[in-house]
Amino acid sequence: MAAMWRAGRLMMIAVLTAMLACPTASAAPQGQSAPSYGQPPLWGSCQQWVPDTSRIPTAQCATVTVPVDWDDAANPQAAQAHLAVIRVPARGQRIGVLMVNPGGPGASAVNTVAGMRAALADTEIGRRFDLVGFDPRGVGHSTPQLRCRSDAEFDAYRREPMVDYSPAGVARIEQLYAQLTRMCVDKMGTEFLANIGTASAARDMDVVRAALGENQINYLGFSYGTQLGAAYAEHFGDRVRAMVLDGAVDPGLDPIATRIRQMAGFQEAFEEYAADCAQSPGCPLGTDPTQFVARYRQLVDPLVQRPAAVSDPRGLSYADAITGTVNALYSQRYWNYLTSGLLGLARGTDAVDLLLLADDYHRRDKSGYYSNQQDAFLAIRCVDAPYPTDTASWVAADARIRQVAPFMAYGGFTGSAPRDLCAMWPVPPTSSPRPASSPGPGKAVVVSTTGDPATPYQAGVDLARQMRAPLVTFEGTQHTVVFNGDACVDTAVVNFLVDLTAPPDGLRC
Repeated sequence: MAAMWRAGRLMMIAVLTAMLACPTASAAPQGQSAPSYGQPPLWGSCQQWVPDTSRIPTAQCATVTVPVDWDDAANPQAAQAHLAVIRVPARGQRIGVLMVNPGGPGASAVNTVAGMRAALADTEIGRRFDLVGFDPRGVGHSTPQLRCRSDAEFDAYRREPMVDYSPAGVARIEQLYAQLTRMCVDKMGTEFLANIGTASAARDMDVVRAALGENQINYLGFSYGTQLGAAYAEHFGDRVRAMVLDGAVDPGLDPIATRIRQMAGFQEAFEEYAADCAQSPGCPLGTDPTQFVARYRQLVDPLVQRPAAVSDPRGLSYADAITGTVNALYSQRYWNYLTSGLLGLARGTDAVDLLLLADDYHRRDKSGYYSNQQDAFLAIRCVDAPYPTDTASWVAADARIRQVAPFMAYGGFTGSAPRDLCAMWPVPPTSSPRPASSPGPGKAVVVSTTGDPATPYQAGVDLARQMRAPLVTFEGTQHTVVFNGDACVDTAVVNFLVDLTAPPDGLRC
């Protein structure tokens, strides 16, 4: 069911209260150096991270060391993090490196590049660029790997509905959040958690650039990768040759405003899905557009009290049904699986496809092993912006989200709501919302999709304006589009990366 590689997936940390994107982080002033700069990587085999390298036989892998706390970089006894880096050399007349970040935060760039490079091998990108990915600190194959929960603890967390917004129910939800927070502190310590954010990752990215021996980089960022790219461009703009940002995060929005805009985007995607489903006989949501949300809630709401029996002994929880639905809304390729799962609920048959969609979202494999992507997402987003700590802000947000995304709303508005988990995070934020800046004339292009649920179209419009960059508009319902099969978009991106030719003004694909 999963694609060979998927760019830009943003994560949900809790059903109904998910915050899926963060404002741009600030990096350290340009020009500061540390002992980490200039370290030559010891390139070797990638098989410790990518078991099957048969399609990328020239791939090389290494680690680059950075200080955990950049303010303590001169201390030889300071804690260090080791960043996993993959490089697949260009196959023709080389321009330079193309560094890729797939988003999340928390997704592995090493894994993404391993998949992308095989797909792009015979393209102009594969011929002209070394494809490079590094896993940010705490993420993927980098060490220490940020991990808060065991597999069993993650399974247990997914069984919690977290929809009771009575005072007692809210207290229970916040207790679960506090428990998860303690797990992160116990496993990782406050020093590492305090330095996990995009502010540190942007500085680390420049260390990787230097370790590669490059004066400038080319960069392709998807989703959260646009946030990392914007942070890098702000402070290391002279080290950027060309930057493509696809599925933009608006760095000027606060977390609540971003959440509301995003939930509205998912509602639009749900309506697009439901209208498409209604064209087929037997659609579980019926054929009346005014009843799509009500029919959906009739199917999933009973799972709060009783999970559905499926062909997996875990059963299908309410939280997993919602997460599986959200996962399917990222791409039309997954709509058939959503329909299959909802039909299972409607007919009392096997709705396991919803569980599999939720597993895919949470990166749980068939053996029950989770990647650390969700834990990394949680820790990074909590330090990438200040979150209100008062209850009233979250009650008002809940009321607004119920208006813009009714398909996500369980029950009625109670006047009570839990605070976001990040409101009780044990370390302070290292960034705050502010508009992005340009790395320089002609250095950046923004791509935005009209029906992108996770990073809605307007965010791309705003980011392009802030960075004074051309905007490529893709008309569709999906999350990110570059190198995903659209010739119009890909031609514009390739021409920019290879020849620095800007897309035509107002290009729509």
